[in-house]
Amino acid sequence: MNFKIGDSVLVLDEDLSGIVKSVVSNRIIIETPDGFSLEFAKHELVLDDTKTSLNPMLSESINLSNIISEKEQSGKRKQVKRKPKDKYLPTMEVDLHINQLVKSSRGMTNHDMLSLQLDTARRQLDFAIKKRFQKIVFIHGVGEGVLKMELDYLFGRYNNVKFYDAEYKKYGLGATEVYIFQNVLPNT
Repeated sequence: MNFKIGDSVLVLDEDLSGIVKSVVSNRIIIETPDGFSLEFAKHELVLDDTKTSLNPMLSESINLSNIISEKEQSGKRKQVKRKPKDKYLPTMEVDLHINQLVKSSRGMTNHDMLSLQLDTARRQLDFAIKKRFQKIVFIHGVGEGVLKMELDYLFGRYNNVKFYDAEYKKYGLGATEVYIFQNVLPNT
């Protein structure tokens, strides 16, 4: 880049700017706004496009007001507003219906199915605790209530959780919501 006396420049890797006062081969002397003269190598400087330069060719090639107006019009990022109610919605749902866990339950006994459902619930709860989720909903269905009773027993073994029926309007009677207290260490 060719610098000329009077060009407004910025110093790379430093918070300095100034006006070019002298150019000798690859060494350039600038004067800072504070009145200090500093010497830099040519590769350490760039032209300052934000200030009107004393170089008329540069002023004509860059219309600064157009650039500024384009940047202002580009818009700011819109922040997604969350409703207060959304804060309390569960962040994770686990469907424990057997047809959601395996392709076919053919050949599985009731005990096998229940064991698979409970293992899945325990793994997902441990995952949620590890990843610091605050709420998790286990969808178990109504049925005869065996799975719900076993889930209640499983959740009762954790010191850092509280569990209750999930929102009726969304899940009906077939789901349990677990609230995880994050300041308590999980059972080992």
